[in-house]
Amino acid sequence: MSTAEGDDTVQPTIAVTGATGRLGGRVARLLAERGIAQRLAVRSPDRAPALPDAVAVRCAYDRPDQVRSALDGVGTVLMVSGSETPDRVEQHRTFIDAAADAGVHRLVYISFYGASPDATFTLARDHWATEEHLRASGLVTVVLRDNFYLDFLPELVEADGVIRGPAGTGRVAAVAQDDIAEAAAAVLTDPGAHDGATYSLTGPEALTLEEAAGVIARRTGRPVRFEDQTLDEAYASRAGQAPDWQLDAWVSTYTAIAAGELEGVTGDVPRLTGHPARSLDDLLAARS
Repeated sequence: MSTAEGDDTVQPTIAVTGATGRLGGRVARLLAERGIAQRLAVRSPDRAPALPDAVAVRCAYDRPDQVRSALDGVGTVLMVSGSETPDRVEQHRTFIDAAADAGVHRLVYISFYGASPDATFTLARDHWATEEHLRASGLVTVVLRDNFYLDFLPELVEADGVIRGPAGTGRVAAVAQDDIAEAAAAVLTDPGAHDGATYSLTGPEALTLEEAAGVIARRTGRPVRFEDQTLDEAYASRAGQAPDWQLDAWVSTYTAIAAGELEGVTGDVPRLTGHPARSLDDLLAARS
């Protein structure tokens, strides 16, 4: 059973952040299934999953005191990127610095495919800034750059059965969250074998959103189609729903696809997990 906050009867050398979320929670469960003790560094320990040989400790990225306490004695940390906020990069830097202060040796970071300072997808620039800070921190690093979540594609379908956005005929090699989690768990199971590596995690194919709509329609049995938008139409249809920085992130999800920045397919998922990456059809078939 999991131990309560502050109970140090379990002394794991691996810490997993974001374990109350979909991705971090998947990784934590996979490690538990493999009998690996872990510390779950989370904002709300009472929401952490109850897992064998796991201890939940309070850890907010913007609280260096909590980070140092949570990671004391831990050698390897999985850092799932924080919630999308205007100060996310600053929170990431605070966490990385505090992890180094705590004596952490290795940090495995969940980044984004094609992260760069001039990426079309605005949040990919945040990931690049985080990677740069991580490289300068002195920590041994492993970077997992995942493409857009395959699980997210069906959620793009609006109530009227239409996916709308300025993606044109661009393609996206979206990757299943289960595959990302399995790749991360593989790295954490034998972390020294991956030191210094950067992996780009993708699905097995690159789809246009029109093709994705066709797969979703076939699997769900309801009409689904893609409607390309101009940039002005994209912003107008989302106006007032979020702050400007978030609107930019939403719209650039599609323009990054249109720019061809997310279409590359890699073999890193099968290389790390030992099985083929899941396709959109695989994902939807498993849900039916």
